[in-house]
Formats: sequence, C-alpha cells, structure tokens
Amino acid sequence: MPWSLTVAAIIERNGRFLFVEERDGEGPRVLNQPAGHVEDGEPLLEAVVREVAEETGLAFSPEFLVGIYQLRAPNGKDYVRVCYAGSVPPDVEASPRDPDILACHWLSGQELEGRALRSALVSRCLEDWRAGRRLPLDAARAFVDAGPRP
Repeated sequence: MPWSLTVAAIIERNGRFLFVEERDGEGPRVLNQPAGHVEDGEPLLEAVVREVAEETGLAFSPEFLVGIYQLRAPNGKDYVRVCYAGSVPPDVEASPRDPDILACHWLSGQELEGRALRSALVSRCLEDWRAGRRLPLDAARAFVDAGPRP
C-alpha cells in the first residue's frame, strides 16, 4: 500500500497551542494541528505554510522540525507526518478558509486532555515539542527532482 505524506504545524502562543476542529470523515468532531496532505511535487516547507494558511488563515513561519512520524490508521492506510513548529503573527486571529475546518482553538495542554484527537500523532508531536525536541529545518531536505539519468 502506498504511503500518504502529510505535514503538520505546532504553533504556540502564550502557553496555548493552535488546533483546528474538523470531522473525522463522517464521524465525530476531532482536534488536529493545522495539517494536511503534501501535493504532488510540493516541497515540505511550502506544504506546511500552505496548509496553515488554508486551515487557519494565518501566515506561518516554520522555525523547527519537530519530527517525522509513521502511522498506520484504523482504515489500514499508512501515513508519514512531517511535523514543524513555528510562529504566526501575534495580533491576527485565526479564520479558516477551508470549509472542512469547523473552528480554530487556542488550547493549553490541560485543555486538550480528554478531547477527541484526529490521531495519536497529534499528542505525540505535541509531547515531543513540549519535551524540547527541535531539529533544524534542513533536517528534512528540500525536494530533489532526480529527473532522468544522463
């Protein structure tokens, strides 16, 4: 089965983290970091900036790579999530452009407890960030087009 490549963003402001509220397919409402699928040929950093803009209406500035994670979803599909952390302008409120995003929330770690999450990777990425995991952005290199060999 082919892998699905996704990106996610951890955005912290005053001890609170930005989450988007969405539906899990036809199921319940869940929380997720701003995240989404990487488009064909799209560089990872461009993908995370685009996804944050679509889901929150905010301009995201990636500052760190938090990690690269694998997930086997309940539907049997395999995902790779590349999680970044960075900032958004401090004086601008989140306003989703994507109709699948029901709301944006700034939540503390305590407020997140007991809430339904999109996947286990949501809490895993946040745990790694809170534990101080910060890798340089170039730890996940830019897209390289190998092209045809001479």
